[in-house]
Amino acid sequence: MPVLTLRLTPYASTAWTYRDHRYTTTDGTSEVVPFAHPMLEHLAVTDGARTLLVVRERIANRTACDPQPRTVDQDTYDQALGAAAHWPADYLLIETAPRRPVRVTAGAARTTPLYLAHTDEALHGSWDMADLKRFATSLSPREAARLLIYRPRYGAETLFTSIRRLTERATATYGGDLHLHYPEPSLHRSPRPLADGADVLAAFTEAIDNALDLRPFDPASTVFHLTGGFDSGTIATRAAQRHPGRLDTGALLVIGAGRQQQIRRRTEMRTRLPFGRHDHLVDCRTSPPLHPDCARVRGELISPYEEPLHLPFTRLTGLLAEHGARTVVTGLGGDEMVALSQQESTATALANAHITEKLPWLGPRAQAALDYSDDAIAPPAHVNSITLLSLETTAPPLLRAGIWPLHPFTDPAMVQLGEELPIHWREFKALQCRQLAALGLSKDVTHPVERESFVWLVQHSLTTYGIPLLNGMLASGSPLIEAGLVDPDGLRLTLDELTSTPYDEEFHAKLLQVIDLHLAATAFQS
Repeated sequence: MPVLTLRLTPYASTAWTYRDHRYTTTDGTSEVVPFAHPMLEHLAVTDGARTLLVVRERIANRTACDPQPRTVDQDTYDQALGAAAHWPADYLLIETAPRRPVRVTAGAARTTPLYLAHTDEALHGSWDMADLKRFATSLSPREAARLLIYRPRYGAETLFTSIRRLTERATATYGGDLHLHYPEPSLHRSPRPLADGADVLAAFTEAIDNALDLRPFDPASTVFHLTGGFDSGTIATRAAQRHPGRLDTGALLVIGAGRQQQIRRRTEMRTRLPFGRHDHLVDCRTSPPLHPDCARVRGELISPYEEPLHLPFTRLTGLLAEHGARTVVTGLGGDEMVALSQQESTATALANAHITEKLPWLGPRAQAALDYSDDAIAPPAHVNSITLLSLETTAPPLLRAGIWPLHPFTDPAMVQLGEELPIHWREFKALQCRQLAALGLSKDVTHPVERESFVWLVQHSLTTYGIPLLNGMLASGSPLIEAGLVDPDGLRLTLDELTSTPYDEEFHAKLLQVIDLHLAATAFQS
């Protein structure tokens, strides 16, 4: 949803005004501050009693709305409310009226988070959880358990019981207490045989074009993530064809076995396609997660839902902002677009089986809460829930730098195309591979041999910086231990194994989440 901060008092009868890029009521009890960015717009309409505030992504080839409140008759107000709910991009609707609770509704095209908390007098909200620190008084065992075993669930709950997440198409109603209403489940398509003569790559290209054309991004201030992988590669190479010489790129360079291959693949893409002159790179060898320079490690208020590789990601974001980037286009959602179901793939079923609940550092309250880990989650959304959670991890660091994210793989037509493709177009990312091969790129790009992954970076960070952090957590205490969510004896045993036995990626990597949750809980509850 478009980002903002808000403070809303229900049942108010005062009018709204717009000044200094914020909406306020004349009595000063309510305020809405939209995020200032050229990709966003905001507007307000009132029929003299009801007021509708809209913050949303702009659509290409449309003049930005006048933000000043506009008075209309009741019928026009109703029409405006109905039209606002059918906006094809991301939006947030805020409704106020005398003697009524306030309502906040999110659209389906999620881009950023909105966290909500309340007192008896007002509803507070922000895209940055740090703004709601005073509400982070207690930890949710159920949500902590989900995160600790790496089985996140998309829903209203967060690590802190008094801070809620407004999920896609959900409505928050506040009249002294907060009620969150989930929408009906989104309907999805199934794979089906292709029609005779069907041109899948042409359909894929058209879907990419339509997703990029929906929003008015400026090539001069837009950077495309180009990791060397299939997802960002297909999006960025197509965009470069359409805007030759105008689109710059950026990426994190991995460490480990796939590093040289990543460099070769990125170089080939940039050489063979007409990208812009600038390629912004951050080398993870010099910016590892959990390094003492990391904002999390320094005790800053970083949400537990933000990017796990926080230091390298924020350094890349800062580098892009220094060079004038206002928009970043990613490949997030590409994995889920062509993912195989457990019924289609034994490998998928086995991968899910690796998500184990028997971790020795899980405390008794976390273990007990796992029996209810699927309770109170949001219904199926149009976009895969894992994708939605991924978008929330990347958004706050970008927004702090004044950069708006675009994710073409979350476009409805792109999602539908992936759902309907036969398995042989999705298996091993055949769709993206064939798209890149059609550009004349080599097998080094289309069929890489080495694994390009952050697994070696996580291993290096845990064994170099993570062990001292975990030892400090055991020595000085942690809100997670005090709440019975982490068992100190099990954690101590795991630490002993980590220093004396070979590193186990499936098992030991989950300690990164223990550290991130500990640092977040400590910072927010201090």
